[in-house]
Order: sequence, then structure tokens, then C-alpha cells
Amino acid sequence: MRDPDGLIARAGVRGDPDRDQHFLVDDRVLDRLPTYLEEIDADTSHLLEIGGGTGALTDRLLAVGDEVTVVERDRELARFLREEFADEIDAGDLTVIEGDALEVDLPEFTASVSNLPYGVSSEIAFRLFPEKRPLVLMFQQEFAERMVAEPGTSEYGRLSVSSQHYADVELVESIPKEAFSPPPAVRSAVVRAVPRDPDYEVDDEEFFLRFVKALFTQRRKTIRNAIRNTSHITGLEAPDAVVDAADEDLLRKRADAMAPSEFAALAHLAREVGEPGDD
Repeated sequence: MRDPDGLIARAGVRGDPDRDQHFLVDDRVLDRLPTYLEEIDADTSHLLEIGGGTGALTDRLLAVGDEVTVVERDRELARFLREEFADEIDAGDLTVIEGDALEVDLPEFTASVSNLPYGVSSEIAFRLFPEKRPLVLMFQQEFAERMVAEPGTSEYGRLSVSSQHYADVELVESIPKEAFSPPPAVRSAVVRAVPRDPDYEVDDEEFFLRFVKALFTQRRKTIRNAIRNTSHITGLEAPDAVVDAADEDLLRKRADAMAPSEFAALAHLAREVGEPGDD
């Protein structure tokens, strides 16, 4: 495996916290990341990496995947990856896409292992989740804990419901700041997401996710008041009709006590009687 510090030296770069650049340099962590796919016997025939940096993780993914595509938005780093991995590119094992992962066309991939840029990690994660592929993604520790949180805990929120709607999510490893160059201000964590169909029905996913978002903006209010106070977000023209039709025990709850299945049932009711607008 290529030495992470050697890659940084050959690239002639330094990580820049202001640009969300923190290069993972701990060999032990780098070696472990692909194993989180192996543990679930994931298909590694085409691996996607978001944020290739200087290629330390790319190198590990090439060892376990038949084909790897890496997306890198920094022009100089993308150029370095094409030079450093010229043999792998010529062999058809690696493709380097220069561009923003939120804007470029992503290839068909079987799984993703990525050290995400933290400033846009949420947006990237929710671009990947609907693809229904196994994901091993690195986030800030606090963000990761919110993704996997259970109802009734202080960390549970919109992020928890939305993430768990798409996949079984598990925090598999916490990463110390010293594993990066330069060290970020906070600890990091690795989340493994295994796609699955939820155990509830959602007839309009866009409305469901918007409904969840709306109710969590009023997380200290009861569901009764949250429904009434958020029609500007949900687009419901008759929120009182939803309140009148909903179960009284449910209306007394707050959003952080609601299981995803309860949100789904309430969103279905809201669409039936609440007269949602076209938005």
C-alpha cells in the first residue's frame, strides 16, 4: 500500500481546514475501512469514493475492488491522482472524475467507501442513500451519532429518521483527530449503511421527508401544535383536518419520541385529509 505521508509529499500539498481538506493518514484506519464492506459480503465490483484527496484510501480500494471511480473537486488533487495512478487508469481499474460530487453524474456503482468533506457530508450522503447501495462513510462524530440515534434520545432528530428510512445505519468506528493531517477540530466516526426497504409504506417519499423536517422544526411542541405551525413547510392547506383525524395519543407526543413508522403513518394521513399543495 502507498504511504499516506508519501502521497502528500509527492502531491506537494497541505490539507486546508478552510477548504474542508483533512487527509486521512493513519494506515490502520485506512486498512480497516474496506473491511466494513467485506463483513457484510458487499459487492465490490465497482467502488465509488467521494473526495479522493491524495489517494491513500483510493489505493486501498483498488486492492479490494475490481473497478474504482473517485470524485475529486480540487483540480490540482485530481491532476495528481491521474498522475499517481496512471497505470491503474490505463488498465481500466480506476476512473478519476474531476468535479463537485453534488453536481457531477455519478456512475453505476456497487458500494461506496468515502471520507466525505464534512461541510457537505449531509448533502452527499442523501445523494447516495437513494441509490440503495452499501455505504461506508466518514462524518463528524456528532453527526454520525445523530444518524444512528434512537427515538427518545437527545440526538434523535430529522437526520435519524431520514437516514434510517433508507438503510440500517451503524456507527462502526470512532476516529481520533490525530488520524488526519491536519487534525480537524472534532473527532470523526465511520457509519456503515446497509440499504433496506422500510417496514412501513410511504406513498410519496418527497412529502414524507418534508413532513419529517417540518415537525422537527417544532421538536419542543406537541405533534398537534407542530402540524398546525408548519403548513408553510408541509404545504398542507388543511392542517386542522389532520389534527382532527389523528390519534389523540399520537398528537400528545413530540417529534423526538416518534418512531419512523409513526411519521410515515401520520404523513399518509396528512396527504389524505390535509389537502397538500402541489409543492
